[in-house]
Amino acid sequence: MPELGRTLLCLGLLLMVAGGLILGLNRLDLPLGRLPGDFSWRGKGWSVSFPIVTSILLSTLLSLILWAVGRLRR
Repeated sequence: MPELGRTLLCLGLLLMVAGGLILGLNRLDLPLGRLPGDFSWRGKGWSVSFPIVTSILLSTLLSLILWAVGRLRR
């Protein structure tokens, strides 16, 4: 059971850091979701958005962070 407790604690801390980053990045007014290559269509009473470039950018950033964490755990 101690392993489960540590895992839950780490996940909670990771969520807190992610939430803080999101709040901090919101204040910087970054154009996430509005980057060149992000598709958005609007019509009368509807809208569709495909943030492709934003998804690729965030995926790359998250992969680098997880790679660094994995290297530190060795």
